[in-house]
Amino acid sequence: MQKSPVFILAIESSCDDTAAAVLQNDKVLSNVVANQAIHNQYGGVVPELASRAHQQNIVPVIDAALKKAGVAKADLSAVAFTQGPGLMGSLLVGTSFAKSLSMALDVPLIAVNHMQAHVLAHFIDEDGFDKPEFPFLALTISGGHTQIVKVNGFFDMEIIGETTDDAVGEAFDKSAKILGLPYPGGPLVDKYAQLGNPKAFAFTKPKVPGLDFSFSGLKTAILYFIQKNVAENPNFIEENRDDICASIQHTIIGILMDKIKQAADQTGIKQVAIGGGVSANSGIRQAMKDAEALYGWKTFIPKFEYTTDNAAMIGIVGYQKFLSHHFETANVAAKARIAF
Repeated sequence: MQKSPVFILAIESSCDDTAAAVLQNDKVLSNVVANQAIHNQYGGVVPELASRAHQQNIVPVIDAALKKAGVAKADLSAVAFTQGPGLMGSLLVGTSFAKSLSMALDVPLIAVNHMQAHVLAHFIDEDGFDKPEFPFLALTISGGHTQIVKVNGFFDMEIIGETTDDAVGEAFDKSAKILGLPYPGGPLVDKYAQLGNPKAFAFTKPKVPGLDFSFSGLKTAILYFIQKNVAENPNFIEENRDDICASIQHTIIGILMDKIKQAADQTGIKQVAIGGGVSANSGIRQAMKDAEALYGWKTFIPKFEYTTDNAAMIGIVGYQKFLSHHFETANVAAKARIAF
């Protein structure tokens, strides 16, 4: 007897992207994202503006996701949403909508940890993308997080290394700001780095014990380096932009790969995945591919659309929680900070 398909509507609103997706079991039928360009003029996300934009975007985004998937609201098996971590005002929009919709449709409500979703995005059924086997290591890298996670099961995860200050996404964005590049600067650093010499300028890697990271010292070193050279040559950045970006990116990737290599050696785990917004970086993706040959790893690099904030990754966690009947009541609350 064939089981009926499970249809999950997933909502993601942790920061400045309003996203909705519909999954049939572990297959993505639609994945719609509305970006908020308004933050670009401020050089970063403005929380109050983000929450207002979510309120404007959430209904049309969910409507578009359902229509693209060809699934009626009455066919939904459950509603999944991002509970945290993230900006409280943004989270409240998605949480409130998900609670109301699940109540109106009389279907289960599923709360999802945003960071766990970045890890479990690898279990979306996509042609040409393998799924990791437990246990595996996950390097989750984004604007707000840098973590090495030992993943023993879908909901059995242990953080074995994390940043003590800035996240790697901040390091990219703040370096870009120092160079006068517009927000968001991380993708521009990656773009220019591909044109430059990664060994043109040397930056010292911070010495951090264990599997933890630190990026604040590197950011300061880059600031002093730029200030010193611009004082000597006002056109220094303009004349060396590609090489500067390549050197910064090379240093950051070196820090990340040194730590994940250390984690693999310590645990003996040879399956290594990356996730989070910074996993879209071309240099990091290439370094992961190179690591397969260098270290004998099996590496897992997410499909590009599942790297930045999206609802498909919320949906795959929702599907796994649905199978285990891990549901919430209407009393569930959004949390800006949430335990892993």
